[in-house]
Amino acid sequence: MLTFPSTNEARVAIEPGFAWDAQDAYLFDIDGTLLRTRDRIHVDSFASSVHRVTGFEITLAGILLHGSTDTAILREACHQAGVPAEVLEANTEAILEAMRHAVTERRHEFDLIRMPGVEPVLAHLARRGALLGVATGNLEMIGWIKVEEAGLRQWFRFGGFSDHFPIRSELVGHAAAKARELAGGGASICVVGDTPRDIEAARANFLSVIAVATGRYSFDELQACQPEVCATSLADLLAHTQAAQ
Repeated sequence: MLTFPSTNEARVAIEPGFAWDAQDAYLFDIDGTLLRTRDRIHVDSFASSVHRVTGFEITLAGILLHGSTDTAILREACHQAGVPAEVLEANTEAILEAMRHAVTERRHEFDLIRMPGVEPVLAHLARRGALLGVATGNLEMIGWIKVEEAGLRQWFRFGGFSDHFPIRSELVGHAAAKARELAGGGASICVVGDTPRDIEAARANFLSVIAVATGRYSFDELQACQPEVCATSLADLLAHTQAAQ
């Protein structure tokens, strides 16, 4: 892997021979990759929805949220709080619907920021004819609300979400199948994410990866997972490419 340091501690590492911006389709994670939420609207919807539907109290304290899925987080939080398995199974869809409703009611209160370079990179890939989608642990309605509120919805044609896929590799596989329906069965597909779980999910589906250190994990932590590309941000990746032209 070749590493290209630049100013302001920007770092870019690209596997030799891999053209990061020449793939047929891209699956972007949302939280930490496209944007960051500076509020607790989504996070708080778990506890409020479980309590509203079942009467049980849960907390997300101690649960690793980064790179996880809403459905997996819900299960882990309920197990941690001692919610009986049969109660969760009987009420899962009602809880998820309550979460969707809770977030939708407060969507205009979201405090979102785009990660550096997101829109220029989306525009760059779109100009090169790439198909753009999302692959996120969010529930579908919640994921699209975030993307819409961040002003990015126009770039994406499809997505993979966690409504029916608690395991991230499965939702990525679902999104990849959709990409091939749209771009052709032999389409090259690249996952763009900010956590080791994004990389693991891509590898489970034999997909390439662009890892960006704009979330919880550092450049070195992500690079240790051996993605095809690792960058401190999408802005740094695009700047490196433009400087090399």
